[in-house]
Amino acid sequence: MAKTNKPQASFESALAQLEDIIRAMESGDMPLDNALTSYKQGMELIKFCQSKLADAEQQLRVLENDELKPLDLADGQ
Repeated sequence: MAKTNKPQASFESALAQLEDIIRAMESGDMPLDNALTSYKQGMELIKFCQSKLADAEQQLRVLENDELKPLDLADGQ
C-alpha cells in the first residue's frame, strides 16, 4: 500500500485511495501496526476530501450569488 505523505492530485484519486484502505482494513487480515498506519493515512485522506468538498461548495456559493439552495427534484418533473 502506498504512503500518502504528499498532497493528493485530485479529490477522485484521494477517494480511490481511501476506498482501497477501507477494503484492506475490512478484510480483517491486516496486522495491527499496518492497521494503525492505514487508519492514519485514511484520516489524512478524509481531511483532504472534506477540504476539497468545502472548497467546491464555496465556489458554488460564489457562482450562485451566495444563494445556495437545496436541490428540489420536484421542479424538474
